Amino acid sequence: MKIGFVVNEVQTEKPGYTTIRLACEAQNRGHEVYVVGIGDLSYDPDENIRAVALAAPQPRYKSQESYLRDLQSRKALTKRITVDELDVLMLRNVPSDDYLSRPWASLAAAEFGRVAMRHGVIVVNDPNGLARASTKMYFQLFPAEVRPRTLISRDRKEIKAFAKEHGRCVLKPLQGSGGASVFLVQERDLPNLNQMIDAVSRDGFVICQEYLPAAEDGDMRLFLMNGRPLQVKGKYAAFRRRRSGADMRSNIHAGGSLAEAEVASKDLRIAEIVRPKLVQDGMFLVGLDIVGDKLMEINVFSPGGFGSAQKFEKVNFTHAVLEALERKVGYMRFYRRNFSNVELATL
Repeated sequence: MKIGFVVNEVQTEKPGYTTIRLACEAQNRGHEVYVVGIGDLSYDPDENIRAVALAAPQPRYKSQESYLRDLQSRKALTKRITVDELDVLMLRNVPSDDYLSRPWASLAAAEFGRVAMRHGVIVVNDPNGLARASTKMYFQLFPAEVRPRTLISRDRKEIKAFAKEHGRCVLKPLQGSGGASVFLVQERDLPNLNQMIDAVSRDGFVICQEYLPAAEDGDMRLFLMNGRPLQVKGKYAAFRRRRSGADMRSNIHAGGSLAEAEVASKDLRIAEIVRPKLVQDGMFLVGLDIVGDKLMEINVFSPGGFGSAQKFEKVNFTHAVLEALERKVGYMRFYRRNFSNVELATL
């Protein structure tokens, strides 16, 4: 199959990223693989989406490191491709990374992906679903039983009242990721709450969320594919992140550490509760961040951590993802033989 991966910028990708793991594995399986930065996409006068794409020169690679090294070097093959002729387009960019520095890029991949869908390209995750998930407000559309109690506002009085009522709460921006501008507010911090609100509201709305005591033990990332927990050889694609010292954030680049995850019945129950909406919204590959019996976040934009799950479970989960995409391509080729592009767009 012909598969393209859209990333923020090719030169900022790293060998351990899940995107590079998927691209390298697709290359090794004999597929035609391209990696595209958002700024390299174009909509041409002939109404086709095209892109200046990079491809690795060797048919197979022993590691993601050597694959990415070639992709980011002068050895890379540069080709202007017609995106509409791809079988699969994976949108693996993180909009929040561009929210401040390149606001024009935040939603561009989804917009181009939506147009490519008109010609029968399989675009995952579905750009229409991603448009609805452009901020953390998307999280509030899932059943309340799996979510912490939450206020989203810019009103200081409302935020202060919520913090006082709960004793302990978490403040974070509506836009953003990776633990940036996240504060744990305790009763002793109430006199400094104004400064915390200023820091978080600088870029928009403030999420004020009840603190979950189970967060002391960190959180678990559980991957779902096609709405189901991703499982290979009886092993779940999951891992645990533990906080470092007094830092409440368990994000790895915020100082957190990794540990093996134990996927329990409560976690599978959460996955089953959110499954219908994720499937309805066309979310092919998703990462659930679970604390205790609640969800902290649903990652639909480039969920990462396959390498961490593989480290503990000794299973290569990229095989399962690519096999699922290969099946989708097989189905789509059947449909293309029997339906027009207009009909495909309505299926």
